[in-house]
Order: sequence, then C-alpha cells, then structure tokens
Amino acid sequence: MNKISACLAVVLVSCALFAQGSSTTPVTTQAGVTSTASPEVAQFQKIEDSWSNAVNDRDQYALELILSPLFVDVAATGDITTRNQQVANLISNDDKTMTIEQKVITVRMLGDTAVANGTYDLRHKVGSAQVVEKGIFTHVYERARGGWICVNSQRTSLREDPNTKNKKPSSAEGLFHIPLFSKSEK
Repeated sequence: MNKISACLAVVLVSCALFAQGSSTTPVTTQAGVTSTASPEVAQFQKIEDSWSNAVNDRDQYALELILSPLFVDVAATGDITTRNQQVANLISNDDKTMTIEQKVITVRMLGDTAVANGTYDLRHKVGSAQVVEKGIFTHVYERARGGWICVNSQRTSLREDPNTKNKKPSSAEGLFHIPLFSKSEK
C-alpha cells in the first residue's frame, strides 16, 4: 500500500510542477484527446519506437536522449526507478533476449506537456522460460531541446484470466435474461 501511495504522490507532484511552470513558447495545439490517425499519435509513435529500439539494441545513448534527467518510472511490478537506474539496468541486465514493443493509442496535448497512452508487449525470461507480458502504459512528455523527452512512465500489466480459455462464447441473447420473454433452454 505504501508503494502505491508513493507512486501516486510522485505522479501528482510531477503533474503539479509542470502545471505551475511558465512557458516561453506560445501554445499552438489545443488540449484534448487526439484520434489514432492524428499527426500527434504518429509523432509520439516514432518516439516510442526509438525508445523500444534503444532498449532492444541496449543503446545507452539513445535511451538517454529519450528520457529526461528527471524521469521517474513506475513499473508494472510497482518498482520505482529513475533514468540513471533505467540506463544501468539496460547495460547490466543478464536477460539479453528481452525486447519491448510499444504502440501509441492516444495522445493528449497540454501545452508543453503531452500524455501518451498505449499498449506494450514485453518479451523476457522468467527462470528458463520465455514469457510475453502484455500491458498498457501512460507516458508523460515535456517539450525540451526542440523535441520531446519523457518525464514519467507508468506501466500496468494485463493479467490473463485462466477461466476465459475454458468459457464457451455467449450469445447476445444470453446476456440479458428476462423471465417470460427470453427463450428457454428446455
């Protein structure tokens, strides 16, 4: 519970600091959620692809260009790491088969701040078995150095329900059973 509280506090403090900061660049975009075919989604997909390539290729320099020095990551396991810790893990990780693929779904532009939401597939070893962890992410970016750098990352792993494999598909009629009006199975 303390980890969750600490994570929430870090995210809220980060958002408050960015909201209070003054901007010298005029804002040219409107706030709001963009469609999946928008130029913002394409722009941030390129950034996410660079991030994935940096991790997959174990490229320290490329990762440092994407992550802000103030970067904070909240992993799906609840672990909190900084940019320096992310770079150190990238170099020292024993699992050389680990790869990540990220897909941006939406981007919200909030002046010099952008919030990208999407999905990820993380392939890595657990013991001697190769596993694929699927999940969703939220990345907060800040406009800096003529581009965008990530200041915050939050990942949530999607757990597969073991009961869904054995369930038979239901029909739309079965979803709403109204006595006397629904067909009987007899």
